[in-house]
Amino acid sequence: METRYIVVEGPIGVGKTTLARHIAERFGGELLLERAEENPFLDRFYADPRGAAFQTQLFFLMQRAEQLRELRQRDLFQPVLVADFSFYKDRLFARLNLDDAEYRLYDHVYRALEMEIPAPDLVVYLQAPVDTLTARIQRRGRVCEREIGADYLGRLSEAYVDLFYHYEDSPLLIVNAGDINLADNERDLALLLERIESVRSGRHYFNPAPLALD
Repeated sequence: METRYIVVEGPIGVGKTTLARHIAERFGGELLLERAEENPFLDRFYADPRGAAFQTQLFFLMQRAEQLRELRQRDLFQPVLVADFSFYKDRLFARLNLDDAEYRLYDHVYRALEMEIPAPDLVVYLQAPVDTLTARIQRRGRVCEREIGADYLGRLSEAYVDLFYHYEDSPLLIVNAGDINLADNERDLALLLERIESVRSGRHYFNPAPLALD
């Protein structure tokens, strides 16, 4: 497999970490996970989004930059790296959560850092309806996510759609993940992993529902 750096992206609850783990296992790769639990402002943000948004976003920005900037030093003999987050997702959340003055300050810092971050060799973007995301978030029962509402998830999903509608920095595989459970559905997972392995350039789509009828 020529691809060395794979990113799995999508809104909260769509199954990013689950798929990232499977990809890393399939290709003998290293896993780079988002460390949201280390953000000391996150609980405050969920309780009071306006009051804690700027601190929360700035912490995530610096944390993600620190995790990803070392990728430029990786050589071709190191294993495939699979991440369940991207650097540019941070700006998406910032635009959603910050007011205009906060975002202008945030964006100044973002632009200074993004030059150090390499583009992925492949992005796998998972999509799912808001009601599916809500059900999955409730099912996993994370305390800090209890206050996430359908309205916020809807706006977040729309922001992801817009981001990847215009995205051209890497090969892109868009996956309809609404009707599958990547943790349990072995056939759909196997088909998706095969598709991921085949993508080398351009924009592609994976819809597991019709494939399951083969």
